[in-house]
Amino acid sequence: MDLGRRAVLAALPAVGLMRGSRAVAAPAARRRAGAVVGPRPPASLLGQEIRRLPTSRRVVALTFNAAWDESGLAAVLAELRRRKAPATFFPTGEYAEARPAAVRAMAEAGHGLGNHSYSHPYFDGLSTRERAREVREADEAIRTASRAEPLPFFRFPYSSTTQDAVADVNELGYAAIEYTNDTNGYLGPAGGMTVDRVVRRAVDSLGPGAILQMHVGSSTGDGVVLDAQALPRIIDAALEEDCAIVDLREFLTAP
Repeated sequence: MDLGRRAVLAALPAVGLMRGSRAVAAPAARRRAGAVVGPRPPASLLGQEIRRLPTSRRVVALTFNAAWDESGLAAVLAELRRRKAPATFFPTGEYAEARPAAVRAMAEAGHGLGNHSYSHPYFDGLSTRERAREVREADEAIRTASRAEPLPFFRFPYSSTTQDAVADVNELGYAAIEYTNDTNGYLGPAGGMTVDRVVRRAVDSLGPGAILQMHVGSSTGDGVVLDAQALPRIIDAALEEDCAIVDLREFLTAP
């Protein structure tokens, strides 16, 4: 398959032309109590942390956490728009409150918004009630900032998952979407990372149902966002490997 056709196919989920387009057109709606009443996670996404999507297709989901600044956001959104590629963003509630315009830009660009907790704590040290408060307060902050309906996807801060914590977020109606690999771009040059190394970590993760974790900000405050710089090469590499870019919303189940 030539690169142009692969790029078109990769873009289809973002415009609702592939399986699961109903989920793209109508994101999950939830009552304030946390129950999913719209498109929801299927059983295959519950009961465990998800490191690969339940599919035999060669697809990769691009996901971006947002908990620091927005140094790389404009570049990321521009590249996704240029390539007509979907992504899912996981902001924290505090990020949404501090940078509502950034979260709104993610939603207005047509991308899904997951939940990365309110204050980014280690969930393995929280009670069930504390976990629920983190998830619900983040949901409220994200929907207020974005003016959109957040998705029923939760990503644990620091990937500190436990069986009990996964059960708690599942009970709230969320699938625990982790990642096949983190590009480690967030470490920046000071942490020994380069664009080449970011791309290599991404390419090494490609395969059926791969989920890449990246970040839109700089953890060190230096304004260098290697994931944003590497994104064009990551998308090129995925398409060259016959790995289509998939929208996580495709994996939701209609009510």
